Amino acid sequence: MLGERGETLAAAESLTGGLVAAELTAAAGASRAFVGSVTAYATRLKRDLLGVDGELLDRRGAVDPEVARAMAAGVRVALDADWGVATTGVAGPEPQDGQPVGTVYVAVAGPCGEPVAERLFLGDGDARDERDERGGSAARRDRIRAESVQGVLRLLYKELQRECRGKDREQTGGNGCLQP
Repeated sequence: MLGERGETLAAAESLTGGLVAAELTAAAGASRAFVGSVTAYATRLKRDLLGVDGELLDRRGAVDPEVARAMAAGVRVALDADWGVATTGVAGPEPQDGQPVGTVYVAVAGPCGEPVAERLFLGDGDARDERDERGGSAARRDRIRAESVQGVLRLLYKELQRECRGKDREQTGGNGCLQP
């Protein structure tokens, strides 16, 4: 969709550690729209590379909807893209910033309007069923990370469906006519 529209996308990732970029680049022709990503796993990188407000990070921690929105907006600016997506959350094995394992925020920043964020709770489920041969919770972490990727891509798709089609384009009505 982005390639057809002549728009570009950048990703800011924390808990997904590059999985969003890997999923996007797996599609043939991704280079027409995907410009790159920043894996800002450390909180200081969210501040220093993506421009997330340091006071916000100090007050709320990295697992927060405002942080996710700021990451999406920040990567959009940093990589000069029309759209930015972001993931931040807790894949485990321990809670973080007062948030339980499985709490994830995904966000999208586009050319029109304010960035949007969505909370995903990808909780433990039956953690016993997700333990792998290593005896740890790696399978649970893998599931949370994979579902986070799908969550941010669903949110992006939903935002792309909205009427705003680009920063310098007029909006079209439901019947394809230009609106005044």
